[in-house]
Amino acid sequence: MIQMTLIQIDNYGPWTVTPKPRNESDLQILQAELYADVQRQFAAKKGLVFFTRFDNMLAITNGISKEDHFRIQRSIRNRYPITISMGVSTGDTPYKAQKLATETLQKKGGAQSAERKEILAIDNLVNAEDSYVQIAHIDINGVTETLTDNMPAFDTNFIVNKAQHYLMTKLIKKGALLFFIGGDNFMSPCNGLSPQELTEIIEKIKDEIGIGHKAGIGRSNNAEDAAYLADLGLEIIREEDKTKIVHIFEDETTKKQSNTKS
Repeated sequence: MIQMTLIQIDNYGPWTVTPKPRNESDLQILQAELYADVQRQFAAKKGLVFFTRFDNMLAITNGISKEDHFRIQRSIRNRYPITISMGVSTGDTPYKAQKLATETLQKKGGAQSAERKEILAIDNLVNAEDSYVQIAHIDINGVTETLTDNMPAFDTNFIVNKAQHYLMTKLIKKGALLFFIGGDNFMSPCNGLSPQELTEIIEKIKDEIGIGHKAGIGRSNNAEDAAYLADLGLEIIREEDKTKIVHIFEDETTKKQSNTKS
């Protein structure tokens, strides 16, 4: 089971224009600093945060407790002019987990409600023995050589966004999520997705839009270790076996879980 947390700024839209519209540069700085801050605090507990629209973020939070979430909320309240609310749930796929987390928070009030402030809405927390995170680190092939060093920057950005759209469209059908993490790289929480299914998705995208990908998959009981193992898998393809599309690494705990289930 994977545990997901929705992090949402309270009443952010109205705040940005009260008592009058705030400078856009200040709002961008606030969003960037908040994301970095929240990432740092969840990472200290082996979680991993992904920005979605900046006023909303999604985190993989296996192993992170109710009290841990409360402490992060208090820390943000003490140092920022805004507060954050959170919804937490679990699922056998990341999509299910974030859907339940979102619905749990939505029941406590709207995102622009002046009455909703610093809510922690928990639907479910994953048990230690059931904690399982599978993450794919997906990389576009040859972007630096073919695009970055040869095309205008915005054109390259457009192509990367196009690849993201195609990947996201296919992965969500399998219950997986996809997030841009910089450069030409994406990270996909993908519990329930087999290596063969990911390989087939990558091959289909190459056929449809001519953009090739490769991916490392990491499996662990927490997000930080799963992401690191996914990075190692990707490096194996880059440095040792360029013919591969997908390479998997999993830690010993996850191997034991897999053996027990089989």
